[in-house]
Amino acid sequence: MATVTFDNATRQYPGNPVPSVDKLNIEIADGEFLVLVGPSGCGKSTSLRMLAGLEEVNGGRILIGDRDVTNLSPKDRDVAMVFQNYALYPHMTVADNMGFALKIAGVDKGEIRKRVEEAAKILDLTPYLDRKPKALSGGQRQRVAMGRAIVRSPQVFLMDEPLSNLDAKLRVQTRTQIASLQRRLGVTTVYVTHDQVEAMTMGDRVAVLKDGILQQCDSPRRMYDHPANVFVAGFIGSPAMNLMDVPVTEGGVDLHGHTVPIAREDLAGVGNHVTLGVRPEDLDLSSDASGIPVTVDVVEELGADAYIYGTADAKLLEATGENAGAVPFIARVDGRRPPEKGEKIYLKPKTGHVHVFNADSGLRVGD
Repeated sequence: MATVTFDNATRQYPGNPVPSVDKLNIEIADGEFLVLVGPSGCGKSTSLRMLAGLEEVNGGRILIGDRDVTNLSPKDRDVAMVFQNYALYPHMTVADNMGFALKIAGVDKGEIRKRVEEAAKILDLTPYLDRKPKALSGGQRQRVAMGRAIVRSPQVFLMDEPLSNLDAKLRVQTRTQIASLQRRLGVTTVYVTHDQVEAMTMGDRVAVLKDGILQQCDSPRRMYDHPANVFVAGFIGSPAMNLMDVPVTEGGVDLHGHTVPIAREDLAGVGNHVTLGVRPEDLDLSSDASGIPVTVDVVEELGADAYIYGTADAKLLEATGENAGAVPFIARVDGRRPPEKGEKIYLKPKTGHVHVFNADSGLRVGD
């Protein structure tokens, strides 16, 4: 097992003036499960491929343990990669697929069989060892691809969106299996996904990238409760955080006549406006027509809870950059007494559950 270090690692493709990965700095602990997440084109897969040796590193370096692997070939890095498309050999059995890398490395047949059978037992693949990939389901094929990585006993597992070809139900089931398996094996794992729910439920830590730049690397809980900037705040969480541009007033910020208390020291030097963030579950229905006026468009009933999807006055909520007369707003309410579609309601943030960001830089203000 080993630690992994990205030390100012940079990848810039020829002809592209902007680096795809720009001075990435992350230290991954021995046995840690780190998830790289972000929108398409943010540099997460490129970062993984740099670690695997499949992409050139144009600046900085990458270490596995104490060894600088920046200029080593993939086969000399002692990593195993699980791809999105399984990459199984169709003419080989499951057992042969899982043991192929060991066969190429000249490992004894008896040792190969032993390792394959051990991995198959862990992954519940024992009954399928003599089958060909075409006789397996998508979830089973993905487990074979993982088995192929496990038998090599690498220092680091690399997984590039391994669940994206599975249906929704199987994704949930398989991501639980992967997280459980990784904790049992204790192998340092770097996992790439565009699904922030997947990232939050699987990772010991989550690293959010945007335009090749690391935005925040933290535990899922810390990232949810203390996003470092507006981008992380809007990206992490489902449904997304509501963001609004509001004026600073005496004792806090003003929300359509309702003052949200913010410590004076947290508002020092931020100007006349701040970007205020509040999650859907941190809003209460107001009975005195103060707070955020929202017209209900859709009520999504989920049993005990209901989500209100509505529109709020754009003059009050400018942070979204919308030019329309109204902007989207989401709130979670009691599922047994939800408002009616078309109804106008007022919402107040719960005390102590708001997030304040500098309106110019987008950076978090205060704790």
